[in-house]
Amino acid sequence: QVQLVESGGGLVQPGGSLRLSCAASGNIFRINDMGWYRQTPGKQRELVASITSGGITNYAGSAKGRFTISRDSAKNTVDLQMNSLKPEDTAVYYCAARGYSSWSSPLVDYWGKGTLVTVSS
Repeated sequence: QVQLVESGGGLVQPGGSLRLSCAASGNIFRINDMGWYRQTPGKQRELVASITSGGITNYAGSAKGRFTISRDSAKNTVDLQMNSLKPEDTAVYYCAARGYSSWSSPLVDYWGKGTLVTVSS
């Protein structure tokens, strides 16, 4: 069983910064991809940023230039540095990982429980 735990969410003023962190634990053999998604009421969960095991990153258009995703494979962690935050960034942010729990296990997607980010004056 693999667990993902997010931290770093909170209240921040427009233009401010937050750094979200996610730690994976449990039966981890290999994590291929990790990423951050966000969701607001009435909307589908959307990709914010992702990063492969090889370090290839992908960002939503709204996040490009403001957010930076990084990972530490040795620690099984992934971070999201968010700068120049806007009110429209307000959402529950979810950590996600895709990987294997053993050499013979199937590929599985794992999700954290989410952390709330509120951007408001």
